[in-house]
Amino acid sequence: MEAVTFGVLGAVTARRGSHALALKGPRHHAVLARLILARRRVVPVARLVEDLWDAPPPRAVGAVRTFVGDLRRALEPDRPPRAPARLLVTEGPGYALRAAPDTVDAWRFEAAVAEADRLPAAQAPERLRAALGEWRGPAYAGFGAADWARGERSRLTELRLRAVERRAELLVELGRAAEAVPDLDAHLTEHPWREESWRLLALALYRTGRQADALAVLRRARALLAGRLGIDPGPRLRRLEAGILAQDPDLDPPGEPADPAARLWARATEAYDRTVAAGSRARLESTVGLLRSLAVTGGGGLEAAREHRMTAVQAAEETGDAELTARVIGAYDVPANWTRSDDPALARRLVDAAERTLGALPEGPATEAARCRLLATVALESRGVRSPRGPRAAAEAEGIARRLDDPALLAFALNGVFMQSCTRAGLAPRRDTIGAELVALGARHGLVNYEVLGHLIRLQARSARADFTAADEHATAVDRLAERHERPLVAVFTAWYLALRRAATAGPSAGSHDRAEAAYRSAAARLDGAGMPGLERGLLPLALLGLRLAHGRPAEVDPGADWGPYRPWAEPFALLAEGRGTEARNALRALAEPPPDLLYEALCCAEAALALALDDRPALRRTHDRLLPASGELAGAGSGLLTFGPVDGWLGAIRRALEA
Repeated sequence: MEAVTFGVLGAVTARRGSHALALKGPRHHAVLARLILARRRVVPVARLVEDLWDAPPPRAVGAVRTFVGDLRRALEPDRPPRAPARLLVTEGPGYALRAAPDTVDAWRFEAAVAEADRLPAAQAPERLRAALGEWRGPAYAGFGAADWARGERSRLTELRLRAVERRAELLVELGRAAEAVPDLDAHLTEHPWREESWRLLALALYRTGRQADALAVLRRARALLAGRLGIDPGPRLRRLEAGILAQDPDLDPPGEPADPAARLWARATEAYDRTVAAGSRARLESTVGLLRSLAVTGGGGLEAAREHRMTAVQAAEETGDAELTARVIGAYDVPANWTRSDDPALARRLVDAAERTLGALPEGPATEAARCRLLATVALESRGVRSPRGPRAAAEAEGIARRLDDPALLAFALNGVFMQSCTRAGLAPRRDTIGAELVALGARHGLVNYEVLGHLIRLQARSARADFTAADEHATAVDRLAERHERPLVAVFTAWYLALRRAATAGPSAGSHDRAEAAYRSAAARLDGAGMPGLERGLLPLALLGLRLAHGRPAEVDPGADWGPYRPWAEPFALLAEGRGTEARNALRALAEPPPDLLYEALCCAEAALALALDDRPALRRTHDRLLPASGELAGAGSGLLTFGPVDGWLGAIRRALEA
């Protein structure tokens, strides 16, 4: 008997050969569609009930079983009574459709698109044309309003749109631009917001000698985007228009890049794409290496690396190879300088993946280095989280790295130790020692990124001790390294250091205060587009609060500012300013201990200021005990970013209040 095939790229169907199978009513179609969407995985009956009805009827479970029974009879009409189903099976708490990969049109389409990426450029357009021929209408037609289908519909639709554009791009680059024009015209009729399609259509027209038509297309795109969306065309469209007007020879069918580095990159990537299979493990590991390099190139690169890193880890885990997964997780040894995560949810997922891999990794000398990298990853990604696991993982990673005597491994492990060095106040000397070792390791073994990290750590640690002469030396050294090795994000930290230095040395006059505030605002502007939300959010208002409190001025907290994670420390000040003392006191008493990061002392001082204003003796004693180990330091300056003034000044004020 012929195999049953399924269609979801249009109306949901099931066919045997050329004959459509009768699936009865819309609920039967919905059950089938939901099982196809699960990709051979089990869908619990309870989930099917939730997905089929907004308000399930009393006998919804029985109804689902009836639908499944009807579907089984349609899919396997010759199955003997009581014989187990082979296609729509019962498993555990629900059902699964065990369809073969080539029997579902959406799966065939995805496989064909992936295959086209592996083919030589001359063969790929035909493969993409065949793949696009699988589509009969909108994906999962009839279920557009269903929550369970929305994400998959969007994903498949985006994959289709990209396939259309990729095919057109290949045709244009192969000198077959005229073939791309009709498809792009039709594509843009349905999807007029696709800027890349407008660009490709204009380029195709230009390369077929239709310069005026190409310009007309670009102007039509500009009018549509501005008139309906109120936005200007993106940079690629603008560059193309300028190039056509200038008859830029670069718009002619491309030859070999003139720049030697660009030529080498083009040849190497072409050879890699030609010889290394798209789904290979070597390509997966190479991707992580590329992401690691991307992360230090600037804000856009850092965001892109962060976005794709977890995808690489998931792909490695799906292979079931713990050693491969360990290499993929551990290869991302990008030095981290800030002790608060940019994406806490992603960090938790990475820690979970690293812990799973540690549990699955075979014991023995052969996996010691991989285990060290996983432990260092746990320590790094647990930054700013108060838990014994982070410090323990950091210490264990450092021990392994020292035993193996591997400089790169030790540098990675020390980064984890640094991230776990903020568990209490007064640990700047310890961080200074870590930074000094990283500088030495980096300089001796060519580990530039870790040499940069070491200087930044020492800049922070010396700032905490108000040793600005030494901090200046590290700022100069790290700026030189950043310029030589193209590390643009370093300038963000050195700009904030200069603002901190001005704030820490500012006199009591209004002019000094204003200049310090202006320096903070200038430094904050550098964070725009830097790709570091964990650093950026709330930093400027906190810095300005510290500046005012350090100079004995009223807090003047703006509750409408973006305080980010520091809002719990800002809101009591706003309540106090509004005369809502009881609420301010309650908010003070509800404050948790500050997270273990580089702003621990700064937030302790903010809490002390509130406790002094409210004469809250338990809070005064608490903050005194927390700040005491940092006696002699500038509060918050260990961050290298801001300060709340000398810790000893706060300790003295607290003692006087307690004695009174």
